[in-house]
Amino acid sequence: MATFLRPLSYQYQWLYDTISRTAALMVGGEKRFSHLALRGIELTSDMQMLDLCCGSGQTTRFLVDYADHVTGLDASPLSVRRAQANVPEAKFVEGWAEDMPLADGSFDLVHTSAAMHEMRPEQRQAIFRESWRVLKPGGIFTMVDFHRPQNPIFWPGLAVFLWLFETETAWQLLETDVVGQLRQAGFEVDEPTLYAGGSLQVIQGIKPA
Repeated sequence: MATFLRPLSYQYQWLYDTISRTAALMVGGEKRFSHLALRGIELTSDMQMLDLCCGSGQTTRFLVDYADHVTGLDASPLSVRRAQANVPEAKFVEGWAEDMPLADGSFDLVHTSAAMHEMRPEQRQAIFRESWRVLKPGGIFTMVDFHRPQNPIFWPGLAVFLWLFETETAWQLLETDVVGQLRQAGFEVDEPTLYAGGSLQVIQGIKPA
């Protein structure tokens, strides 16, 4: 699956940003998309935040508006360099999300945006366990990603997007009980909040104090 556009989108920053901003229009734009998973959470400037699988810092640049201590983590050296240039206010670390080079109980909030669909099932489960590990007791995990649409009107657009830019792992996510996986990792999790006809899900989980 996916087409030649997928590697091009990672090679050229302008193309990746254009794709991301266009996709975010279905929920009202990039800024609103980046804030969806933070709704209802009391955010303070002294919080330690982790932008997990941060890419080139698209979401990180919104997180620094809330907190003075924001860290972005990504496995791609190119993405980390881009993120450092795009969001100099944040700290960035190169590393795998399923084996984070970060200390236990370091963060108040771990946020991941449109990244879990890139992971194989066993990777995603390992990432959830690692997120639990690096969170402080009472810390919050948040994610926004694809979901099987409930409104059939949204199916064609999502299917075309996944076919052009994603791999089989994105299709697998549509069939995955993410809430169940997070509960297996130790989180207390409610059912997801759905947007864009059900094609996007927002999940918030708490590491018990």
